[in-house]
Amino acid sequence: MIFQRAALREFGNTAIAVFVALFAIMLTTQLIRLLGQAAGGTLASEAVVALLGFSALNYLPVLLSLTLFIAVLLSLSRSYRDSEMLVWFSCGMSLTAWVRPVLTFALPMVATISVLALFLSPWALSKSAEYRLKMDNRDDVSRVAPGAFKESSSADRVFFVEAVAGNEALVRNVFISSVQHGRLGVMAAAQGHQENMPNGDRFLVLENGRRYEGMPGQADYRVMEFRQYAVRVETREAQGIESTPKNLTLLQLIATPSGPNMGELLWRVGIPLAALNLALLAIPLSFVNPRAGRTNNLIFAVLTYMIYSNLISVSQAWVAQGRLSFEIGVWLVHVVMFVFLLLLFSRRLIVFSWVRLWG
Repeated sequence: MIFQRAALREFGNTAIAVFVALFAIMLTTQLIRLLGQAAGGTLASEAVVALLGFSALNYLPVLLSLTLFIAVLLSLSRSYRDSEMLVWFSCGMSLTAWVRPVLTFALPMVATISVLALFLSPWALSKSAEYRLKMDNRDDVSRVAPGAFKESSSADRVFFVEAVAGNEALVRNVFISSVQHGRLGVMAAAQGHQENMPNGDRFLVLENGRRYEGMPGQADYRVMEFRQYAVRVETREAQGIESTPKNLTLLQLIATPSGPNMGELLWRVGIPLAALNLALLAIPLSFVNPRAGRTNNLIFAVLTYMIYSNLISVSQAWVAQGRLSFEIGVWLVHVVMFVFLLLLFSRRLIVFSWVRLWG
């Protein structure tokens, strides 16, 4: 059918453009946040790209939901603005005729959103937490980067390496500042390397250097020259990631039906349901009078989306706090919005009936 093919083609083209714009904005904001953490020393610089990927996967359900709503809304608004809707209505089409092409376009996206929200998004959050923990649990030597001062995990040492030699196990011009028993010790060596002992201890062996030791503010410093000086490398004990409702799997949420877990389950189930409702809501909300501006219509559509999203968040919080049962909260907001959808459809159909009767 020409009508349905034309609608699906325009929905698809608009959705691609909207998704690219939203995805670029999301990547930019997340990249700025992660780079700020890396610059502040709370995140390893080599972890930025991996965490950016996990973050993008986590935000995909919301982005696709918003993309679906905006794509249908903009496509139908353009049809009103360019008087294409009048042509379709003159051919005997009703406003409800748009439900079928919208559902045909929306259902595959809703299925994708469901998979992302229920399975892939919590997986991404779990892997992100594991990767952060892996970066935090690295030993002090692994944290050292050529040309940069790095603080040890226990915050009692500062390392500096000017360059890495041909063999990656060797470094040149090493500087270490540490505090032991209230005395400041500074070591500078021409080169160094790492050694592993049979009992599992790890040492950073400095060669051909000096050690300066003393109390800050006093002049009685001791200077010692050494041919080799071994510094024990502290390794942090491996810890498991902290389990939160956001990074638990779907089966784990169902198996432990606590308040926060049920609130998280409500949120995950609510995203695809909201996406489907919003796609249908975009049909009556897209009405634009070609002779008037479309600002009021778009503002009303944006407010509808914000109210819908906030109501889901409120119901999630109430379920997590035990103020609302999961069985009621999981469908209450969506039923209310569906009733609002039916009212909007009825209003538009009544208006079009009067126009046909008197026009």
